[in-house]
Amino acid sequence: MKKGVLKIVLVIFVLILIIAQFIRPDLNQGDMDVNKDFLVTEAASPAVAMLMKNACYDCHSNSTSYPWYSKISPLSFWIQGHVDHGKENLNFSEWTTYSIKKKKHKLEECVEEVEDGKMPLKSYTWMHGNAKLNQEDMDLLVEWFRALIAQY
Repeated sequence: MKKGVLKIVLVIFVLILIIAQFIRPDLNQGDMDVNKDFLVTEAASPAVAMLMKNACYDCHSNSTSYPWYSKISPLSFWIQGHVDHGKENLNFSEWTTYSIKKKKHKLEECVEEVEDGKMPLKSYTWMHGNAKLNQEDMDLLVEWFRALIAQY
């Protein structure tokens, strides 16, 4: 009796996983208006731009480069949840829409998050090795963020 119930539960679970593959979240692949973009408007150096595109922009911009495993449910929803949450907190693609006070505050948060090693998220860098920041990378970003704060 128990084996029969276990088989039914297993079949139902597999069917749910198969059906879930046809349900997808909306992807974050909107238009990038370079006139609003943080790296363009703040004239980032090529080194800073590369670091930020590798470590920040997938979750904090209007254009995410999705890995192959993001097409598998329920991972797709988990990943999209991270992207939505990241953009809600800071969207570099909409930088020019922020007030000066908000820009300064967001830059201060960037300094804090990078210095404390909270960004990029460890769960992100596990699968995106090029997003890992060494001490030199962190110092470069923090120095640049602080220089921008001083300008505001």
